[in-house]
Amino acid sequence: MALSEKQIDHTGNSETSKEQLFLANEKDLYIASRSLKAMGHPLRLKILCILAEGTETSVQDLVDLVGTSQSNISQHLSILRDKGILASRKDANKVYYRIGDDKILALMETMREAFCSGH
Repeated sequence: MALSEKQIDHTGNSETSKEQLFLANEKDLYIASRSLKAMGHPLRLKILCILAEGTETSVQDLVDLVGTSQSNISQHLSILRDKGILASRKDANKVYYRIGDDKILALMETMREAFCSGH
């Protein structure tokens, strides 16, 4: 098990039960770990920062904004899509991506506040 049955709270005075622990469920730990690992690559994080603005963006626009090849962008988009982080739709010959999970959008906003200068 990833977390112990009992944890001492921040004050050191009382214990909390396993059910009250943050991410105590093994399935939740696995999903969080997979998502964070996928998000941890600098290029994928840059893609997510662009998409966190809230608008769908085409693959070609991402290529232009990120500044790398379409093949490279497509590989990274595939990883993020396979982890359930991104959603896509096809319109004629263009594919548009967006962050497909509101929890990931909230996480990106928190990361922006914590790490981006000027916020």
